[in-house]
Amino acid sequence: MNHPIKLYRFRLSGHSHRVELFLSLLGVPFERIEVELGKGEHKTPAFLSLNRFGQVPVIEDRGYILADSNAILVYLAIAYDPERRWYPNDSVGAASVQRWLSAAAGPLLTGPAHARLVGIFNAKHDLGRAHAIAKELFDAMEDHLTQEGGHLVGRHHTIADIALYTYTAHAVEGHLNLAPYPAVRAWLASIEALPGFLPMVRTEPRYGASAGN
Repeated sequence: MNHPIKLYRFRLSGHSHRVELFLSLLGVPFERIEVELGKGEHKTPAFLSLNRFGQVPVIEDRGYILADSNAILVYLAIAYDPERRWYPNDSVGAASVQRWLSAAAGPLLTGPAHARLVGIFNAKHDLGRAHAIAKELFDAMEDHLTQEGGHLVGRHHTIADIALYTYTAHAVEGHLNLAPYPAVRAWLASIEALPGFLPMVRTEPRYGASAGN
């Protein structure tokens, strides 16, 4: 009997949500294990034994433990999508996906994600800098999506779209406006229309902690 994947997550973490969303889209059973960042549970010896960096998300799949949300997306796409629709196995497709995964770990994090941390957690990031980075990213995404037909890579959704979705969709929580970006908004709607789509909870009262990878 197959056991569901264990997903160690924080409900307001966009990094956690991208994994949770992808598991749902794949139709892979999983068990949520909440890690309360505000209580410091991500810094306990038990959690640090799963991820020495003390960040969510982490998955445990048949004894294999893996941290880092982008790495988890790659693992799940290879392990649970034999047709490789979500993560192309040709060199151009794989490299194109990796380009956007790098954007998710770079300007998406230091732009929209940091802005959101200021907006809902009062984190000590430079909001002006985060907004400038977010504008540059959204400008690039708008141009790319307009030219490429509505997906970040190829003609259907890939893990590139999943990696960029959550913090873009929740940009308003970082006092960012997506109104100037119709192609980005249409792209978000296309992901939200996918069977199995699972939204992330909207802002709750400030929690006083943040962590994610």
